[in-house]
Amino acid sequence: MRDALLGREVGDRDWVVVGSSVEEMLGLGFTQVGRDFPVFLHPENNEEYALARTERKQGSGHTGFTVHADADVTLEEDLKRRDLTINAIAEAANGELIDPYGGIADLGDRQLRHVSKAFSEDPLRILRVARFAAELPGFVVVDGTRALMRAMCDADALAELSAERVWQEFVRALGAPQPQRFFAVLEDCSGVRPWFVELADRDWHFSAGDALHRFASLPLGEPALEALSARVKVPKHFHEAARDWHLWGDTVASADAAPTVVLIEALHSLRAMHDTHRLEFVLEHASLTSGVDQRWLLAAVRELARVKPDANVAPGPAYGEAQRAARIEWLESARAGLQRQR
Repeated sequence: MRDALLGREVGDRDWVVVGSSVEEMLGLGFTQVGRDFPVFLHPENNEEYALARTERKQGSGHTGFTVHADADVTLEEDLKRRDLTINAIAEAANGELIDPYGGIADLGDRQLRHVSKAFSEDPLRILRVARFAAELPGFVVVDGTRALMRAMCDADALAELSAERVWQEFVRALGAPQPQRFFAVLEDCSGVRPWFVELADRDWHFSAGDALHRFASLPLGEPALEALSARVKVPKHFHEAARDWHLWGDTVASADAAPTVVLIEALHSLRAMHDTHRLEFVLEHASLTSGVDQRWLLAAVRELARVKPDANVAPGPAYGEAQRAARIEWLESARAGLQRQR
């Protein structure tokens, strides 16, 4: 409902069923999915329908809750367990808006406000608020919610989260309109640690591009990148893209002037003669971040892949060295021709 009221594109619809039970839903042909929450798939369109429910904190972390779902749970009780008031707005089948916690007013005032003190029971909500700040430019976290988040961080609540959930919020924030606000909100509530210690106390400026390009742009040396990737369980292609850029971005971005030996080393490290997708990413990232166009390299590596040493060189270590020398010679000649054309 939030996105519809903001005029943003609406993704999946979330249906809440009031006054029903698991048995009735199954009897109507719905299929239950998940064991912890009473969520069902519609028999015709596969949309998700959840029974109205309340939750009570029993254990630690994001999942340490017991759920009560029954016909006696009201919609207002269900909405009260939401994180922010702007996420606690419902629309009835007849189009009537149900807004018991002032979410519509907070949308108008551009405010991120927690629904109730139960907010503090789920540490993932700290990251969600920071992510919503990145997704909704102009929205501010109200003082009471900021204080609650700060108290949770002071109690080390974020340490209870799983790496997988942290990454989900992190990557969504990186793809948001203003990813720098994710870090600003976390800095404000002392929430950068323990998950993002390598990213503390930075002056954030993100380039254009998607979450992958922005992750690659994070100001990290290789040891810090390795530590962050291991802690947050960064997917392989994100980690590889960031590592390739940090190691070889400057070389590829200056490909028409970089020492040929170094450029050949970069192309071999990127395995560009076998598959150009890693090189293509670095070239695209160079274009996004500095406007440099070095796409001539793509045609060059296809030719380099065919360069062979003298036919008299026997297979073995000597052959590899001879091939490398032949490729260096070919690339120097190709670059000289390119410079003459310019």
